[in-house]
Amino acid sequence: MNDSPMNKREKACQTFAELSKRGCDFLGSEVAILGGAMSWVSERNLVSAISNAGGFGVIACGAMTPERLEEEIIATQALTDRPFGVNLITMHPKLDQLVDVCIAQNVSHIVLAGGVPTGATIRQVRDGGARAIGFAPALALGKRLVKLGIEALIIEGSEAGGHVGPVSLNVLAQEILPYIKDVPVFVAGGLGRGDAILSYMEMGAAGAQLGTLFAASAESIAHPNFKAAFKRANARDAAVSVQLDERFPVIPVRGLINTASRHFMQHQADTLEKFRKGEIEREAAQLEIEHFWAGALRKAVIEGDVENGSMMAGQSVGMVREIRPVAETITMLVEQAIEALEERESRS
Repeated sequence: MNDSPMNKREKACQTFAELSKRGCDFLGSEVAILGGAMSWVSERNLVSAISNAGGFGVIACGAMTPERLEEEIIATQALTDRPFGVNLITMHPKLDQLVDVCIAQNVSHIVLAGGVPTGATIRQVRDGGARAIGFAPALALGKRLVKLGIEALIIEGSEAGGHVGPVSLNVLAQEILPYIKDVPVFVAGGLGRGDAILSYMEMGAAGAQLGTLFAASAESIAHPNFKAAFKRANARDAAVSVQLDERFPVIPVRGLINTASRHFMQHQADTLEKFRKGEIEREAAQLEIEHFWAGALRKAVIEGDVENGSMMAGQSVGMVREIRPVAETITMLVEQAIEALEERESRS
């Protein structure tokens, strides 16, 4: 006897709940979706909105001082009674103090990003009662982090916005998901639909991390110009910054092509020419190249200068077609996953 539509729906919901269970149990959330930590964007308003909607918000600490981070955590706690995390950059000169602040304020999860965390830092997080999450851009590093005591991993593909590695999520998932089973692994990079998230969960992912869709949400404090640029953009418009000379490394950053990104190419060329003529030393030339983007992210996100600021965005920006409340986005993602499971059930 064929299942009724309601039975198909129930089966699909049950299957999705089973696939989500490990991620939800680890995060303490209703949905196994984390908010990507985005500087100037992932602050109290967006983080609390994601957690209140059933996901798991993450504060982007970035270059905050311990005092500033404490203020942001307390402000976030005033807006939600649900779990959220804090993303800390491992190269921050006051990393130990930042961890202590998170622990003192009872933050449940700490994401250690921007480098390989030491065993000592991971122990500091865990001994303080928080859960330690790390990034694994390759299988070998993922295994190493697990041995060091990391409790969950995020594998982020080059489709993501901001600072990215060279490998796509599609490849990372095939390389890592079948072989790391000891800890939950969350996927990230270019994700904008629930059925895509479902496919990775069926490969073994515990859940997903999304940034770009949430950056363009109603609760995001990003300037209306910033969100409007996301709505206009296509996937191909989110490109990785180009390095002109290997002697002067440029950290790859994915963002929307604009006047600033085009000027950056010319700035590199002009600086290289000055170096070639002996008008500037190598170290000074490197600093000139690196300082080009100083303050550029704030200029775009907060001030709304979308031509001269840094428009960090993932390739999923092509799927941003309206500014939705966070709760609607999370509901949409879950519904897309369940509909895909229902459709499969109908074909069986």
